[in-house]
Amino acid sequence: MTGRAPLHRAAAGAIIAILAVLVLAADQFTKYLAIQNLPPEEAVKVLGDFLIFYLVRNPGAAFSLGEGVTWVFTIALAAVAGIIVWLAATRIRSRLWAVVLGLLLGGVLGNLTDRVFREPGFPVGHVIDFINTPWMMPAIYNVADIFIVTMMICVALLVLVGLHLDGTRDARRAAAEPSEPRRDTDA
Repeated sequence: MTGRAPLHRAAAGAIIAILAVLVLAADQFTKYLAIQNLPPEEAVKVLGDFLIFYLVRNPGAAFSLGEGVTWVFTIALAAVAGIIVWLAATRIRSRLWAVVLGLLLGGVLGNLTDRVFREPGFPVGHVIDFINTPWMMPAIYNVADIFIVTMMICVALLVLVGLHLDGTRDARRAAAEPSEPRRDTDA
């Protein structure tokens, strides 16, 4: 442990809220720019085949799966957002967890905003996707998706290293870490 005092709940909540708003704003702004400037379903090569913009309105989840049950994604996104807000208010005392969950919440809110406010309407709105990196994966995604995927990887890593929401670590892992050598005071 670093010896830093745990965050106060208000500080953790503020970090989560600020980061969520910043990611949500970045996501919605880039989607606005994509809608205003990109031709629908037409490839615009930005960096050759490395980065291509391709504007689509995605009625489903990843790879347009589940187009007929979009309302389920809306419920799932709302539930995840609610859980993160509840954790922020009751459990989070770790700076790392606050940052990761704030960025994750921003991504979730970005796609939830599309599901709620975009055509064809609540709760089945289509998510705006426009980023394509064919060398990495055959998917078209958006800024919110980037934060959702990377922050879920970070959540897994925080769990694997044993960092709890309150900033403490697993006792087993702490015992396995080498301690500082004892200083002999009789010398």
